[in-house]
Amino acid sequence: MIRLHRFHGGIHPPTHKAESTRTPIMSAPLPAQLTIPFRQHAGEAAKPVVQVGERVLKGQLIGEPVGAISSSIHAPTSGTITAIDLQQIAHPSALPDLCATLVPDGLDEWGVRQTLSYRQLSSDELQKHLRRSGIVGLGGAVFPSDMKLRHPIVVDTLVINGAECEPYITCDDMLMRERAEAIVRGIEILRHALGTDAVLIGIEDNKPQAISAMQRAVDDSSHPFKVIAVPTVYPGGSAKHLIKVLTGVEVPSGKLPTDVGVQCYNVATAYAVHRAVEHGETLVSRVVTVTGNVEQPRNYEALIGTPFSDLVALSIPKADTNRYIMGGPMMGVELPAVNVPLVKASNCVIAASDALFPPPPAAMPCIRCTRCAQVCPVELQPQDLYWFAQSHNFGKAQEYDLFDCIECGACAYVCPSSIPLVQYYRYAKSEIRARDHEKRAADLARERHEFRQFRIEREKQEKAERLAQKERAAAAAKAAAEAAAAIPTPLEPNADAEDTQQMRIDAALARAKEQAATAHPRNTEALTPEQRAEIEAIEVRRAHIHSLAADAGADDEPPKNSQGN
Repeated sequence: MIRLHRFHGGIHPPTHKAESTRTPIMSAPLPAQLTIPFRQHAGEAAKPVVQVGERVLKGQLIGEPVGAISSSIHAPTSGTITAIDLQQIAHPSALPDLCATLVPDGLDEWGVRQTLSYRQLSSDELQKHLRRSGIVGLGGAVFPSDMKLRHPIVVDTLVINGAECEPYITCDDMLMRERAEAIVRGIEILRHALGTDAVLIGIEDNKPQAISAMQRAVDDSSHPFKVIAVPTVYPGGSAKHLIKVLTGVEVPSGKLPTDVGVQCYNVATAYAVHRAVEHGETLVSRVVTVTGNVEQPRNYEALIGTPFSDLVALSIPKADTNRYIMGGPMMGVELPAVNVPLVKASNCVIAASDALFPPPPAAMPCIRCTRCAQVCPVELQPQDLYWFAQSHNFGKAQEYDLFDCIECGACAYVCPSSIPLVQYYRYAKSEIRARDHEKRAADLARERHEFRQFRIEREKQEKAERLAQKERAAAAAKAAAEAAAAIPTPLEPNADAEDTQQMRIDAALARAKEQAATAHPRNTEALTPEQRAEIEAIEVRRAHIHSLAADAGADDEPPKNSQGN
């Protein structure tokens, strides 16, 4: 029997989950056009490896990962790449990002699929396969899943997150109900890769059908996994809070779950791992909830890159729908347009209206009621962080652990003054990150400038030394010439012109030898052993040639034959 623990704070907003769980998951039809962003994961965006006009197959690599924290991007179906350019994506900034436009050919033809026997693979081999397959966390953070297998610390417990605590979202619930066996097989692959035996599957107790389905799948597999119903409280689906509830272990500030011997994966991620390893399928689709102000809320399995407008049309939006939210109402972001593409992070799209989500009232001054502190699951002081962010005192905000805030929105939900607290925290975080980036850029520029100045001074010094050396050599040669000229020529009165010429030659040779002795060859310092060996070999050959020349000069007469001729 697992003893459950509690975390501080939390709230109980209306769940609105029953509306989208009345019908099974439906496969969305193939759209007329797919827009695939190359940035669908935490870290660096993928690098395009296809050309405009190229035909691709389903699952084919179209974007390769760049750097340590990155992931692959694949073609969701077969067709032709018609453009690689900047297009609008699902981001609150409404700024465009690099995307590939794919026009399907209707064949949905898979490329080569590589299936693996995970029991015969090491953790490193599985990690590389997940990176090639583009597997990322599908709970919303989209952190590359292969990175969680690289951590050097030993993992004692694997936690599988099936809590799905945010209102309206039911994609994980339906996935567990309908594909529990495949999820369990994916969990076993992750357990094998991490080398741990303890596996805890946490599901909120408002999902009895999902709990039953997962328990049956675990029993049928004979794995010693534990399916545990946890209390329904928001944000109990946060990885750190679910770990606290299931194990009692609290992840310290600034640390990762692996630092305390625990690793956490979402149930949808485990399902994607199963498809990637045992079926050779790259991550090209996901289950997404379409709900809110629509006639037929339900879950769809849709290809990555499908326009949200296509999915919303399947559920028939109501006439008063005026905006759309990707994610849940607590942590989701408002879409800049309904035709932006579905990405790996898209677990839900909510059709919103003023009747369903009334505009918030005007913010009033903070009355210091501390309700925000009472519900904060990270035990921060939201009212103080608000004052620091509002007054641009970002250093003080960092001292009060601003970056521990998970932006769950619980504080703003209970605020009687209707202050958009999370917006202030996001603003403060973005300003701090921007200033840190500017500081790093300035430090790098200063280092480059200092190195340039050092290089210029070094080159000046080297040039001065070369000039001084040339001047010394010239002075020495001049002095030698003057000394030779000052030596009287001991000529006999009857000496002929040939003796005078020979003495001049001897004097010139003496000056040349003296000049050669004062000159120092350059580039002979700090020679490598190979260079010294090459020089020594040249000197040996030179001495041998001189020896042969000397021997030849000593014998003035040609050798005689044996008959004396």
